[in-house]
Amino acid sequence: MKISVCMASYNGAKYIKEQISSILIQLNENDELIISDDGSTDNTVNIINSFNDSRIILVNHTRNRQNGKSKYPHYLVSSNFENALNVARGELIFLSDQDDIWCTNKVEVLSSYLKKYLLVMSDCSIIDQDNKIIAKSFFDKTIVLPRGLLQNIVKPLYHGCCIAFRREVLNVALPFPNRMILHDSWIGILAEKLGQVKFIDDQLVLYRRHSSNSSYSPGKSKNSFFFQFTYRVRLFFQVVKRLFLDNSSNKK
Repeated sequence: MKISVCMASYNGAKYIKEQISSILIQLNENDELIISDDGSTDNTVNIINSFNDSRIILVNHTRNRQNGKSKYPHYLVSSNFENALNVARGELIFLSDQDDIWCTNKVEVLSSYLKKYLLVMSDCSIIDQDNKIIAKSFFDKTIVLPRGLLQNIVKPLYHGCCIAFRREVLNVALPFPNRMILHDSWIGILAEKLGQVKFIDDQLVLYRRHSSNSSYSPGKSKNSFFFQFTYRVRLFFQVVKRLFLDNSSNKK
């Protein structure tokens, strides 16, 4: 089966070369690494092009309208991933951050589970900016999937860099709702409604934590209570609309 790895990039020059290298070594000739770049102003694009690898597909994302602001909004990350997913042609889809490192058996292990499950999520280890492991496991205990809509809304758990899924999920997940915040939760919740999902406790990613990360880390969130409440309510109604209202309209 053809594999599509979808990566969102934005000013990731410091770490992206190591991440791309860890991915390409696991892909076959007919697989693809799609990188959607959101107007990077550093050397990110030059580093991507330096690989000169036909499996890499670089696409531009034009939704970044930050005008020099340092903070990168969550919804732009999701929109950037959507841009890459729209190009994906594979039967198996992997999500990738720009600054992590994939363990050498990630593609092999997750692909084997996707023969039975619609979506699989692994554990990961956490590393710092110098590749030093600061936590062996991202999750403090074994996760049981599926979790159900309400539990996924109250405490989002799906972690994009750790999941892979089959095209059937992508067909329902796209297009993303407007200003989607938690694209990984969106994909995970929809996968649960479509079929079987699985969590495995193998640590298959070295997940990097540093000051520029846009994704969350274990512990207390830095986002305000109002922000957390608002995006959870929005996600709930986005899921309900996609699963019930949109599907109902398509059957008419």
